[in-house]
Amino acid sequence: MRSSPTLTLCLLCICSVISACASSGPRTSVVLPEHAPTPVHVHQLERAERAALVAQQQIGVRYRYGGMTPNSGFDCSGLVYYSYSQAGVTVPRTSRDQFSAARKIALTDARPGDVVFFADQEKLSHVGIYLGGRRFVHAPSSGKTVSVADIDSPYYQEHLVAVGRLDAL
Repeated sequence: MRSSPTLTLCLLCICSVISACASSGPRTSVVLPEHAPTPVHVHQLERAERAALVAQQQIGVRYRYGGMTPNSGFDCSGLVYYSYSQAGVTVPRTSRDQFSAARKIALTDARPGDVVFFADQEKLSHVGIYLGGRRFVHAPSSGKTVSVADIDSPYYQEHLVAVGRLDAL
């Protein structure tokens, strides 16, 4: 029996509420899209949203350069790599390769699970997973932990260079 896109979206909402209630970290949740996806994109949307939920479950995990597991810690691209792999999607490991693989979209079109890229001066320096509501989850830097940030904060607003969608690779 095939489920309808609306039923699938409702089940995702229920799962996100349950997982948010079960976590011991801060209570943040993915902001789901206001419109039901078309059947062609339901599977991709589900995987991207699952990646966003996995990333949220890592809030509080320490930053570690080159890290890509909850036990060892995460760097920014390692968090993206891990979150997508847990959602069943293979993505490149480095932020540069993730940038190359992502189909660029407007921030106004971003959905939970899309990736946001930042640059310092002239080079790509950071990546995170969009949650909706102009917020994203990321592994910020040495001495910090995975956390949620606001794209509209002055630093991130100034350094945002692209939003991308990691379609099935």
